[in-house]
Amino acid sequence: MKLPKLTKVVDSNKKKILLLSDDLRMSSGVGTMSREIVMGTLDEYDWVQVGGAIQHPDAGKIVDMNSSIREETGIEDASLKIYPVNGYGDERLLRELIKTEKPDAIMIYTDPRFWGWLYNMEHEIRQHIPIFYYNIWDDLPYPRWNEPYYESCDLMLNISKQTHNIVQNVCQNKPRTDWDSTYIPHGINEKYFYPVKNEKEQLEMNKMKSELFQGKDIEFCLFYNNRNIRRKMTSDTILAFKTFADRLPEEKRDKTAFVLHTQPVDQNGTDLPAVVEELCPDLNVIFSTNKLENKHLNYLYNIADVTINLASNEGFGLGTCESLMCGTPIIVNVTGGLQDQCGFKLRGEYINYRDYGAIESLHDWRKWENNEELTHGEWVKPVWPKSRSLQGSPPTPYIFDDRADWYEVADRINEWYEMSKEERDECGFKGHEWACSDDAMMSARHMCQLFKDHMNTAFEKWTPREKYEVHKI
Repeated sequence: MKLPKLTKVVDSNKKKILLLSDDLRMSSGVGTMSREIVMGTLDEYDWVQVGGAIQHPDAGKIVDMNSSIREETGIEDASLKIYPVNGYGDERLLRELIKTEKPDAIMIYTDPRFWGWLYNMEHEIRQHIPIFYYNIWDDLPYPRWNEPYYESCDLMLNISKQTHNIVQNVCQNKPRTDWDSTYIPHGINEKYFYPVKNEKEQLEMNKMKSELFQGKDIEFCLFYNNRNIRRKMTSDTILAFKTFADRLPEEKRDKTAFVLHTQPVDQNGTDLPAVVEELCPDLNVIFSTNKLENKHLNYLYNIADVTINLASNEGFGLGTCESLMCGTPIIVNVTGGLQDQCGFKLRGEYINYRDYGAIESLHDWRKWENNEELTHGEWVKPVWPKSRSLQGSPPTPYIFDDRADWYEVADRINEWYEMSKEERDECGFKGHEWACSDDAMMSARHMCQLFKDHMNTAFEKWTPREKYEVHKI
């Protein structure tokens, strides 16, 4: 495969990393975090990205981002180039990029199931450069079939405490000394997501609020910001809102709203307008379908009184963490990375990734829901899943599907509703302070610094793989 050449602008002595993930210009969670990682580490590394999408409109092009990122960051020698592709690329493209771009490492980011072709050539790659992996895995049981993927990498960076424990457990007998695994949660950019206090911004936000609610006097707003796909349990959130609203007197019911920032119809989800029309046509259920700049998405979080995520398995849960950064409290299902956003403490100490080696997960409501030794932050109303099923497919033989009961979710919504706005705001502000803290490490500045620290250490420890392996027969 012959690739066109771009003019070399600046010679750089920085390490160059080849990133394979969703195109960082895309609005997906992986795309958003890819951008934060790259933009926050341009002072330390040069970046080349194989930017994936299902049907990429720029597939086959090469996009030189140097001019725009230098202007945005003020870093004179910042370097970023994107090779847009359908899917995530293939062996031929990777071999060509290793040859032409000469990266010092490869970093992959998203579910390992998408990288079978890369792991088939890991021996070839690791003769020359290391492989780093920002690992997403949502739930137990321990995915033993992932062991070859994890052990093929030189550095595992895990988005949740439970994910880190999963990797440690699956690879507990690893013989290599140059292999490492650590916990780095997603980091939200504080420049984009924050409590709106500025008078000019408040005026703009109030105008947006009036348009969103079409002039209605809404006193309580529940907010959902996720893709409309099965595991996000979008219809269940609508049922929970209906159950909550049906308990209210009519005059109060008319002053509540549920805003869903999602595509109302998705082939991997359901027809949400049909759900609303059948189940709750008289309630204020509003779909926000326009692609929003961070500024206006920040306004939506600030307009909301509570943000909700009932995903049945969830690697991290970007929307609820963005909500915390904005000072808006949350309701979450206790599963996957959503556990980390609850600020759980066991016997007065924050639960860390090492604790998950003993507790494995907090999913089991029988053990944890009313356990007085377990506490959580004031910014969250957690819902323990009451239904657990073992789901599977050929690429993922098994994974737990944790489902919350919408009647209990309705109770949690009502608990926030019964509070005064001042009380909710106080709880939300505590969530904002915590998410920005060294305890949570959920800001972009924390994430990027952790990336630099651990990747630099991995570069120092890395040992090239031998061309051949000798096996005794």
